[in-house]
Amino acid sequence: MKVLNNPPSSLWSELVKRPQLELEFLESSVRNTLTRVKLSGDRALHELTLQFDGVSIENISVSQKEIEDAISSLDNSLKKAIYIAAENIRAFHSKQKREVLTVETMPGVTCWRKSVPIQKIGIYIPGGTAPLFSTVLMLAIPASLAGCDEIILCTPPNKDGSINPAILFAASISGIKKIFKVGGSQAIAAMAYGTQTIPPVYKIFGPGNQFVTKAKQMISQEGIAIDMPAGPSEVMVIADETADSSFIAADLLSQAEHGTDSQVVLLSLSESKIAEVQKEMKDQLQTLPRKEIAEKALLNSLSIYFPSKETALEFTNAYAPEHLIINTQDCDILSEKVLNAGSVFLGAYSPEAIGDYASGTNHTLPTNGFAKAYSGVSLESFSKMITYQKLTREGMSLLGPSVELMAEAEQLIGHKQAVSVRLKKIK
Repeated sequence: MKVLNNPPSSLWSELVKRPQLELEFLESSVRNTLTRVKLSGDRALHELTLQFDGVSIENISVSQKEIEDAISSLDNSLKKAIYIAAENIRAFHSKQKREVLTVETMPGVTCWRKSVPIQKIGIYIPGGTAPLFSTVLMLAIPASLAGCDEIILCTPPNKDGSINPAILFAASISGIKKIFKVGGSQAIAAMAYGTQTIPPVYKIFGPGNQFVTKAKQMISQEGIAIDMPAGPSEVMVIADETADSSFIAADLLSQAEHGTDSQVVLLSLSESKIAEVQKEMKDQLQTLPRKEIAEKALLNSLSIYFPSKETALEFTNAYAPEHLIINTQDCDILSEKVLNAGSVFLGAYSPEAIGDYASGTNHTLPTNGFAKAYSGVSLESFSKMITYQKLTREGMSLLGPSVELMAEAEQLIGHKQAVSVRLKKIK
């Protein structure tokens, strides 16, 4: 990790930039995939699955027998752990339901707002070396709670054509019945446009590599909604002299092992703490199966000493991390000054890994600085709000003349007339 000592604010704009790893051909490659799937449907999916995943799939749909076999093969202790996580996620998200808000803005004029579920939802779950079955819970459970009519899931097959059993188990207990063996940007295309087998959806959720991310960005320009802009995953840790260096090192490495482009940042309020953490990280790295991935991620990561909490928080808000761990004695006080972050973890015993799996909050969060303007996924992500208004004769009498004047001032006489004809009837 690059170590910096109290860098001036004039350098912050450079320090908060995330490395850009996109290849020059990325957009053209993804556009080609989108076009192929749009034109050829299932045939393109079969060809692209063979090309990118190295496996020939007879049936894209996951059968009920495959789901049952996967569930029976899964270790019971893991099933229990997934159940616990699912219940916590369900408990947290179920409390996010909103009552209908009705307001009489003036006599005879009533306005209200109602949440309506998005009918068709698509979920993408990466497979490969890190099959993210936890993300199935994070997306499918709130979608089900929101009342979405159709929830489909796409995930890439293994070399033998199977799907990771934990993914199928998580999908099963989350209420997903339509699961398809399709990965990469071709999965995003299938959910956006629909194929002979996979139905089109209105909004697509889920993480993925740069090809998946680019595909989501591109289909969003065509009117298909996506959860949020995304980039490599990231964590920032604010630590003072009381923080356990082994805890800090473990938190940083847990993020670094996600991928070579993961972002890891330590903001230390103690100058000596950085060296302690560096030593701990070196020792802990040796125990990680994904050591090489974590080491590459650390090359683009930062350890920064700030002598004051205020400056550290200013830098935090400028960076807008996806995950923020505040491991200080006064973490609760400092947390009140956090303006830009996806999810915040407070105290020595709140590692980011807990939120990734089982505390109940959602781990689908804005990255790449988008936490300045975006929230993480919630129950509301799977619904939209519709506003209503109803006027009585009294309401029209009271409000109509104001609207007539405003419409005429904007030279929209048709708008004025829509009010005027009603006022004449009332008189």
